[in-house]
Amino acid sequence: MNRLKEKYLNEIVPSLQNKYNYKSVMEVPKLEKIVINIGVGDATGNSKLLEAACNDLELISGQKPVITKAKKSIAGFKLREGQAIGCKVTLRGENMYNFLDKLVSISLPRVRDFRGVSPKAFDGRGNYTLGIKEQLIFNEIEYDNVVKVRGMDIVLVTTAKSNEEAYDLLNELGIPFRK
Repeated sequence: MNRLKEKYLNEIVPSLQNKYNYKSVMEVPKLEKIVINIGVGDATGNSKLLEAACNDLELISGQKPVITKAKKSIAGFKLREGQAIGCKVTLRGENMYNFLDKLVSISLPRVRDFRGVSPKAFDGRGNYTLGIKEQLIFNEIEYDNVVKVRGMDIVLVTTAKSNEEAYDLLNELGIPFRK
């Protein structure tokens, strides 16, 4: 069993249950899934860029990404409906905990001038979005093989009903929030 999952079950569940007076263990918020998304706007001109981004995402997550397509045509961006413009991966279960553990203990500390992640990036429904400026913080990515430095969005989806509950859950899971 993963170290983070064990910590969640043995330490975090009882502490959140006491803090919020939950009657049942099932009421305690938990991490449902992690969605990692890379938008490749320049893929309209060069499909190799999208391929490179998908390969990077596969290395980072250990799962094959799904290619996302444009929902509408936007003339200003030279974008047609149905055109491939990015890729995403949804992690659940064991993979999710492994990725979160790796993100918190290895990757985030590698960010230059890192002072913690913003505690304001909650959406009101208990989900947290984290933006990363470059994929090089992940040690699976080799600098020499990078076609273009790209950012990505990492969305942590929880079952929490409020931002406060989600903050406490993620804080105890080890997300380094800025003070």
